[in-house]
Amino acid sequence: MAKRERARGVSASELKEKLRELVKAIVDSDDYTVQAADKAIATLSALKDLKCGNSVDDFPLPPEFRCPISTQLMTDPVILSTGQTYDRPFIERWLNEGHRTCPQTQQVLSHSILTPNYLVRDMIVQWCRDRGIELPKPANDIDEVVTNADRNHLNSLLRKLSLSVSDQKEAAKELRLLTKRMPSIRTLVGESSDVIPQLLSPLSSSPAAASTDPDLHEDLITTVLNLSIHDDNKKAFAEDPAVISLLIDALKCGTIQTRSNAAAAIFTLSALDSNKHIIGKSGAIKHLLELLDEGQPLAVKDAASAIFNLCLVHENKGRTVRDGAVRVVLNKMMDHILVDELLAILALLSSHPKAVEEMGDLGAVPLLLGIIRESTSEKSKENCVAILYTVCFSDRTKLKEIREEEKVNGTLSKLAKCGTSRAKRKASGVLERLNRSHSLTHTA
Repeated sequence: MAKRERARGVSASELKEKLRELVKAIVDSDDYTVQAADKAIATLSALKDLKCGNSVDDFPLPPEFRCPISTQLMTDPVILSTGQTYDRPFIERWLNEGHRTCPQTQQVLSHSILTPNYLVRDMIVQWCRDRGIELPKPANDIDEVVTNADRNHLNSLLRKLSLSVSDQKEAAKELRLLTKRMPSIRTLVGESSDVIPQLLSPLSSSPAAASTDPDLHEDLITTVLNLSIHDDNKKAFAEDPAVISLLIDALKCGTIQTRSNAAAAIFTLSALDSNKHIIGKSGAIKHLLELLDEGQPLAVKDAASAIFNLCLVHENKGRTVRDGAVRVVLNKMMDHILVDELLAILALLSSHPKAVEEMGDLGAVPLLLGIIRESTSEKSKENCVAILYTVCFSDRTKLKEIREEEKVNGTLSKLAKCGTSRAKRKASGVLERLNRSHSLTHTA
């Protein structure tokens, strides 16, 4: 019976009155029936349900209590200049986006002042109270809330991407701005498998058009970057061959901003380990290294960040080394470009034998010793000595360079005394190796 009462939307006051009558009948009668007691218990149970377990979703919501934008129960109803009532957070977002019309009537607003609708608020409070519902708290962060207006707007923009080039450019520019500014738009991508093909259709149908229209290309790749920030999109994007293929094309032939944003998108997507494997197999690393090698200030950090993330998976280290990473990284470091970030990549690659061999051949030892002497970054010093430790244990000929440095500057001895705990261990290990090698030479 409790469920039946609840389904009919009986209010708490009605249940209390019914319970009062049933209990009075039982108390006043010397010969009350079992059925009367059952009814009283069922009514009391329904009252308990109202108090403890009810939510807004358990009852049909009067249309006048719904916000026309969110379609949810309003918590802070306000009146727009057109006389329409909306929930404050949602109409404020509408106005903050630059709209100067009423979402329902499309009338131009005479002003943007919002007037509290106390009458509707009191009606909502009373409606909730009668049903034992706690009034929901006002939405603090509505950027994550998806509304029907958001869905309709996104769909209209996606449709424009299949029209003329001018329509495509207009839609792509707006999508770029919306996906940057509104997290709610990013969440919509996962709702339909058609969104990604529609979004990329101008590039997929005619890749050459992207190179002749750099603005369209840049806006769409940047939109992919913005959408990839949302965790639920990462897996879908990386597992779609078209997305990775178009990002690689952008790395190769886009404007420098497009190439930089493509690298940033790969970095973001590579946050998932499963995506690291997919991206590594796609051949993207080679093109990220080419972008890093070119040394464009706008793009090198995004390229380096993506390479570092991908190298956290062992199989990608071999790919990165084979694609020439050691030479590219050392050249940039010698030019004093992103030294700390590139050292982190070099430290990851130092677990690969071919990388260690190339480091020795390409002059890494004096470079690393110089960084230990001059850098103020404890992390960079730690990475340097960790790499040196690996190099000197795999190639004894490098010990001579390290010994000469130690004689002149005592670089490793100082680090063994005052570096991080890991740096001290590695520096001590290299010094011990030096001493052992020196002893063996004298013995011989």
